[in-house]
Amino acid sequence: MAIQMRNKRDTTFSMASMSDIVFLLLIFFMLTSTLVAPNAIKLLLPSSQSKTMSKQTVTVYVNKERNIYVEDRKVDPTNLENVLFGLIRGEQAASVVLRADKTVPVQDIVVVIDAVNQLNKKNNTQHKVILATSPKR
Repeated sequence: MAIQMRNKRDTTFSMASMSDIVFLLLIFFMLTSTLVAPNAIKLLLPSSQSKTMSKQTVTVYVNKERNIYVEDRKVDPTNLENVLFGLIRGEQAASVVLRADKTVPVQDIVVVIDAVNQLNKKNNTQHKVILATSPKR
């Protein structure tokens, strides 16, 4: 006489709960990634009511310590023109977005504008500088 077990063990694994966890993690990381500040350099931008949007090619930052950064690289003001030329060499009409702290002297802003104007004059291009601002409250 063979003895049979009443309860048979099921050796399969249900992946339904695992996919739920993966989707919850995906939603969590999507929500938290939008909260991350896109600017690596902390700036207090001047406020404005204008809402001009433009496709940016290069971003130049000037912080309150008067340091100039192109994208995330610190640049000497005398070498700014060469660095910008290296980034926008193949373009005829690039947009250089200038994100300057509102406590920065106007002369530092003029240094960036002059560098772009010199590039335009030397290479017969039409690059423009756009000053980034924060919305007025």
